[in-house]
Amino acid sequence: MLTEKQLDRYADVLIWGLKTSRTTALKRNDLFLVRFDLPALRLAEIIQAKLLDMGMHPVLRLNSTPYMETTFFEKANSKQLVFQLPGDKPFFNALNGSIFLRAPESITHLSHIDPKKIGKTAVARKYIRDILDKRDEKGLYSWTLCMLPTQALADHAGLSFEAYERQVVKASFLNKTKPVQACQDILKKAGVIKKWLNSLNIDHLHIASPRVDLSVSPGDRRRWIGISGHNIPSFEIFISPDWRGTSGIYYADQPSYRNGNLVEGARLAFRKGKVVKAEARKGEPFLQKQVTLDAGASRVGEFSLTDKRFSKIDRFMANTLFDENHGGKAGNCHIALGSSYSDTYSGDKSRLTKKMKERLGFNDSALHWDLVNTEKKQVTAHLKGGKTRVIYENGKFII
Repeated sequence: MLTEKQLDRYADVLIWGLKTSRTTALKRNDLFLVRFDLPALRLAEIIQAKLLDMGMHPVLRLNSTPYMETTFFEKANSKQLVFQLPGDKPFFNALNGSIFLRAPESITHLSHIDPKKIGKTAVARKYIRDILDKRDEKGLYSWTLCMLPTQALADHAGLSFEAYERQVVKASFLNKTKPVQACQDILKKAGVIKKWLNSLNIDHLHIASPRVDLSVSPGDRRRWIGISGHNIPSFEIFISPDWRGTSGIYYADQPSYRNGNLVEGARLAFRKGKVVKAEARKGEPFLQKQVTLDAGASRVGEFSLTDKRFSKIDRFMANTLFDENHGGKAGNCHIALGSSYSDTYSGDKSRLTKKMKERLGFNDSALHWDLVNTEKKQVTAHLKGGKTRVIYENGKFII
C-alpha cells in the first residue's frame, strides 16, 4: 500500500494538476468536487484538508461500489436508468474544479450487463459534461484525476500487487522528494515539442506500423496540447483532429477494459471519418455496440503520441489512464473514439460555439474511448506546402 508520505505527495501533485489545467487562477471560496472509490478514502481525506487550508470548499462524494453499480444496472427500469438527481444541474453550474480518485475494486463486474443499458445512462448524464466543458472553456473550471493500485487492477494486468504499485509510484513521481518539480520539468520539456508541432503547417498525418495504416487530419484552428495537469500521470501530446479527415486502418495491440468488458485486438477501418468496420479478436460484439452508441461514437475525437523519454510506464496496466501513457520500447499512439477536446482549439475557446465546433470538425459524443497502439511506428506529417516530414519514430518525437 502507498505510504502516508506517498499519499501526501500524490495530493500535492493532484492540486498542482488543478492549478495547471486551469486557464485562470484558483480563488479562495472556489467549489471543488472530490470523487473517490472506497480504497482511495485516505487520499480523499488528505486532499480535503489541503483544500480547506487553501480556503476552498471541498465536496466529497463516494463512488458506487461494484456491488452498488451492478445492482443498479440489474434492477433499474427505463426511467431509473436516466434519472437525474435534483440539484445536480445548479451544483455543476457552480463547480470550479473536480478531482477524481480512481481505485477500482473490480473492473469486470458489469461484463454481464447489456451495454445498451450502460450507454443509455451515459447519454442521459452527458449534460453534466457539457456544463463542465463550457465552464472549462470560460476558465471557470478545471479537473484532474489519478489512479491508486488495487489487487483487481494488478490481477488483470498480470502483475503482483507490489510490481503494479511500483509502476504507479515511478509514473507519478511519488518516489521523488519534490514530485511537483518533476512534473514541472516534464511540462517544460513537452512545451518545446508542442511549440514545434504547432509551428508546422500540417495538412494530414500518416501513421504507419505493422498493423496501422491511418491518415488523420488535424484540421483548421487546432493546437497540440498535453501534459497540462488534467491526468496524473500524463505524458501524451495530442490533438482533437477534424474527424472528417480520418481514413485507413487503426489497430489497438493493447487490450482495453471498458464497462466490465475486455476488448483485445481491436481493428477499425475508417472511411470519410467514420468507422465502417469494427473487428476484434476478443470482445467484438461489445466493440460494435460502442461505435453505434450515438452519432459521434464512430468518429475520432483525439489523436495522441507519447514520447518514451518522458514515460517510465513499461507494462500493461489494465487501466486507460496508465496505458494511454505507455512509454516502453516504442512509446505509443492512441486514438479516442467519441468526444473531442475544445482545449485543442487554437483561438479563444470561451467564444467557441456548438456551430463553430461542428464547422471545424470537433466531434461530439457521450463516448470517449482511448485505444492504444504500442507497436514500433513512424508518423509522417504531410505539410500544406507539399513537403513531408517525419515527426515521430521509434517512440520519440523527431524535432
